[in-house]
Amino acid sequence: MKNKFILKGFVMFTCMLIVFAGHAQDKPKASPAKTATGKAGGANITISYSAPSAKGRKVFGELVPFDKVWRAGANEATIFETDKDIMIEGQKLPAGKYSLYALPGDSEWSFIFNSQTGQWGIKRGGETSKDASKDVLTVKAKPAKSASMAETLAYEVTPTGFLLRWENTEVPVTIK
Repeated sequence: MKNKFILKGFVMFTCMLIVFAGHAQDKPKASPAKTATGKAGGANITISYSAPSAKGRKVFGELVPFDKVWRAGANEATIFETDKDIMIEGQKLPAGKYSLYALPGDSEWSFIFNSQTGQWGIKRGGETSKDASKDVLTVKAKPAKSASMAETLAYEVTPTGFLLRWENTEVPVTIK
């Protein structure tokens, strides 16, 4: 009798796990993982990020505040990888893997390359998880109004650098 009760409990528990696992797989991620790859400055560049959507919200200056460090995507910190030393906005970045953060501003942005990787992008209080003592390089870039609305955050690696595009903003960064 006792064994029968334990067996029934085990079967019910297993069925519940299967049902929950099935439902968890049905829902797409709100900010799916994306990768932008290409060649710039003679190097192979990869940017791995989670791509949030605007969903009718004003992004820069509100959802992503000006003058506050941002993880440059959603979920985990954005990752920037180069297989060769490159010059970004005239400054040297050694070959390697970095977390990429941004400091958006109304008329100027900063991009911060940080040697710590693998961390979640923000802490419980909403601040980024960036450890300033591991900053390797900070460069400035000028935002511009994009030609069309970009609902979802996107990075593009071009022969001249990379471009961040979201909502009505694009920010080009030069790589040589």
